[in-house]
Amino acid sequence: MLGIISAGVAPALALMSFFYLKDKITEPISLIIRTFIYGCLIVFPIMFIQYAFEGIQVNSIFVESFFIVAFLEEFFKWFIFLYVIYQHTEFDAHYDGIVYAVSISLGFATVENILYLFVNGIEYAFTRALFPVSSHALFGVIMGYHFGKAKMKESNVIWHIVLALFIPIALHGTYNSILMVVDENWAFYAIPFMIVLWFFSMHHAKKASI
Repeated sequence: MLGIISAGVAPALALMSFFYLKDKITEPISLIIRTFIYGCLIVFPIMFIQYAFEGIQVNSIFVESFFIVAFLEEFFKWFIFLYVIYQHTEFDAHYDGIVYAVSISLGFATVENILYLFVNGIEYAFTRALFPVSSHALFGVIMGYHFGKAKMKESNVIWHIVLALFIPIALHGTYNSILMVVDENWAFYAIPFMIVLWFFSMHHAKKASI
């Protein structure tokens, strides 16, 4: 049990440290822990809603990928950010949005990862770290980037808040679709997608830190 929990938590700690240390003015650890815990907690209502959808015959990969999974998960993260962080006094720089959105995303990804490893085995820990956990962190980068733009700019505020939700949904839904459509050879498609996602996200992180 301890091994599975450690393997489930380690990727999130590594990724959180990476994005946290890139911040020129580090954010309070207590608030990062708080947002991480909120991210952990939203796993359970999301699981409940997704379980309810299992009773409905959905024969569309698009609907399952983009709505039942991507929309639900990204909406809950977006809502937590908007409710807990957006008006917080510590959110006072563009890059701060990335730190807090990544924290929420990794909280969610950590609990999801631990549950997956309990069911399927610790041998999947490395693959899970490279793909699902990393992808959640990178979706968080994009979400936080646009929340940061909204907070720092007086114009197009609503537009950036909307983009903070819908760009992560589009990316997340595309990632899910790749896994569902190309079941056996998923790595041949998922690896290039992850490389592009890393470049795309790091470009946004760099722009936010200027």
